[in-house]
Amino acid sequence: MAESEDLSSNSSNSSSREDMHFFEGVEKLLEIWFKPNPAHKNADLRKIPRPMWEAMLKTVRCEIISFTRNDQIDAYVLSESSMFVSKRRWILKTCGSTTPLQCFKPLMRMANEIAGYAAIDDLFYSRKNYKRPELQVSPHRGFDEEVAFLDQFFDDGRAYSLGAINRDCWHLYTLSHEQQFDELIAPSMQPDPDQTIEILMTELDPSVMDIFTKHVCSSAKEATQKSGIDRLLPGMVIDDYLFDPCGYSMNGIAKNGCYMTIHITPEREFSYVSFESNVASSDYGELIKRVIRTFQPNKFIVTVFANKTSIAANANREIENLGNIDLWKRRDIQYSRFASYDLTYAQYCKYPS
Repeated sequence: MAESEDLSSNSSNSSSREDMHFFEGVEKLLEIWFKPNPAHKNADLRKIPRPMWEAMLKTVRCEIISFTRNDQIDAYVLSESSMFVSKRRWILKTCGSTTPLQCFKPLMRMANEIAGYAAIDDLFYSRKNYKRPELQVSPHRGFDEEVAFLDQFFDDGRAYSLGAINRDCWHLYTLSHEQQFDELIAPSMQPDPDQTIEILMTELDPSVMDIFTKHVCSSAKEATQKSGIDRLLPGMVIDDYLFDPCGYSMNGIAKNGCYMTIHITPEREFSYVSFESNVASSDYGELIKRVIRTFQPNKFIVTVFANKTSIAANANREIENLGNIDLWKRRDIQYSRFASYDLTYAQYCKYPS
């Protein structure tokens, strides 16, 4: 009996140590576009001062560790991922056990009182399925709970899950708009081109992940150059950070308002890398190849959002033709058409696995 109790105790201690060491690299991504306000021609989210952002981020359970900006966009590297602020678009991407939806009320208050916006034009909340969902806290303990939280604020919210729900999948909450008929909309009323690509990678090559540890690289700049991150989208001004003893985050911004952001959890047991950018391209295939050749994941998910005026509007056809990329084989592909955007989802893994 004593031996059994010792085994149970050892198992419990091992589980406890694993929980303490584990880090959820999968991010929760919240993107909000505010509706232009005729009463405030100079409305701008960048008017919100940094101390107010810092106070808001405390409710999310993260903090600002670095900052860069240009005429189009303010980019913050956070202790858990990134935040981007432009004139009427706001993006928050956080990992670990953060609670980004908790910032919704203070964000709306600041947008109204400081920035000059009274209403939301569009909203996207998305994430890959967690590796350890039981370690999350409310309102992020499950997608159903996240949907219920957002439904408190929106009558027209819609929730979707793409991919195999018993394997890798991706969840999305967005707003349902009345169907628009492009041929009836005057050119002056057409929306500005907009697109976002995400590449979410798991089970990565340990030799690549070692670059993002302090025992291999002494600085973020060294890790950025040694890994080839600085060559993924040339021309970006890079703000990078190497955590101690391991982990890496970066934001890149360009003068035209384009951004990219990469976040890396390098531990072998739960390695994870995310890449995201709003760069416009008619050939995302080449960008996808550069990213996965850089990080060498065993599995990855690609999502592409593009509106009707974007040059990426045909991304679904392009990715449909990418059945194989080097040693990676596409295992799943789905398309969704919304009123303003088309969405492409694809999942790949190294074959023959």
